[in-house]
Formats: sequence, C-alpha cells, structure tokens
Amino acid sequence: MTSILFVEDEEAFAIGTIDRLRSEGYDVEWAATGPDGYAKAVSRHFDLIVLDVMLPGKNGFDICRDIRREGVTAPILMLTARGETVDRVLGLKLGADDYVQKNSPVVELMARIEALLRRSGGSVSAGAAKVKFGNIRVDFRKHEVTRDGKPVTLSPVEFRLLEYLIDHRGTIVSREELLEKVWSLSGETLSRTVDVHISGLRKKLEADSRYPRFFLTVKGSGYKLAI
Repeated sequence: MTSILFVEDEEAFAIGTIDRLRSEGYDVEWAATGPDGYAKAVSRHFDLIVLDVMLPGKNGFDICRDIRREGVTAPILMLTARGETVDRVLGLKLGADDYVQKNSPVVELMARIEALLRRSGGSVSAGAAKVKFGNIRVDFRKHEVTRDGKPVTLSPVEFRLLEYLIDHRGTIVSREELLEKVWSLSGETLSRTVDVHISGLRKKLEADSRYPRFFLTVKGSGYKLAI
C-alpha cells in the first residue's frame, strides 16, 4: 500500500483530507507539528510527503531542507495558505517537488499527489490509476483512452499532454508551461504546437470540438481542463 506522510497542524483540514486519501486506498500517517513531522520523515520510508509551510515548532521550509540533507528522496508536495511566488520558489529550491494552495479544490490536491507518485515511479491507488470525466476514460497504467467505451488512439505526445492537463485539472496552464513540461522546449519558443495538439484532443475527445466542454481556452492565459 502506498504510504503518505501528511504534516499539517490544522486539524479539521488534516482529518478531512486524510479521510479522503484513505478512502482512495492510501496508507496515511499524520504529524501535527514540525518536529514530529521531521522525526517521522527521517525514521521510516514514505512514498510521498505532504508538507504544510506554516507549522508549530519547525516550519515546512526548514523541514524540507533538513530531510533532504538527511537523504530522504520521497517526493514532497508543499501546502500553503499563501500564494506568493517567492514562497513557491523557495520551497522548490529547498527540494520540494510541487506546491499547491490549501484553498484549492480537493480534486486538485488529489491530482497533484497522483501525478507526483506516477512521476516518481511510486504506486498510485487503483482509483488514481484511472480517471473518468464525461464519457472519457483514461487508464494511465495501460496508456489507454476510451470514449463511450470505444478505444481512442492518441499519439505519445497527445497522451503526455492529456496526462499533464489531468494532473493540473481545474487550473490554468500557459502555452509556455506546456511547451516546457510536455515537449521539453523553451517556454520562449514561438510555436503553435500546443494549439495544434489541443485542437487534436478536442477533435478526438469532445462531442463537438467547436464548443469544447473539457479542453477550455482561457484567453490571454492558456488552457484549462474543466473536469
């Protein structure tokens, strides 16, 4: 069973989120203070660590830095109630792998957890290995996509693009970010590659590609998967 260390001092938020994680099949251990979280992180193996920034006794930035120094390699997802870019940059520089605000929808938090586990080679829960939205079914382990129960053939790039959008469902991702993360191209590259592939996904997965329900364009910002 995939193990997660959840370090969070806000009891109501922690209990609700941990209940959701356990219902998805994860083994979750909770630490409510910074020192307790640090001690648990270095004392046993976890497949993923969810780490709040603001903690009593020892903040999340210090914990992240110190457990990396101790050789802990588990992916770290940092939580914060604040949205300042400087916090995100600092956390990533100290060894965090991803970052999400605590007021984000729980579905986004779950998606980020699933994405980190997949990227790290860890085991996602049986439910997390498959995603359903509308009449679309995606099986990450088998790299299969169906629409109304019928197989849909996606190119490897289309599948990576779909996976990235699912991992960041409900949030706006820019063309520059998609170029960097999906194509490994410079975010400054002038290219219609992203637009062309989004159009391809719409044609294959939307009921009417002219009026997309899922793959939305956010004018001046990028794209959003609305599921």
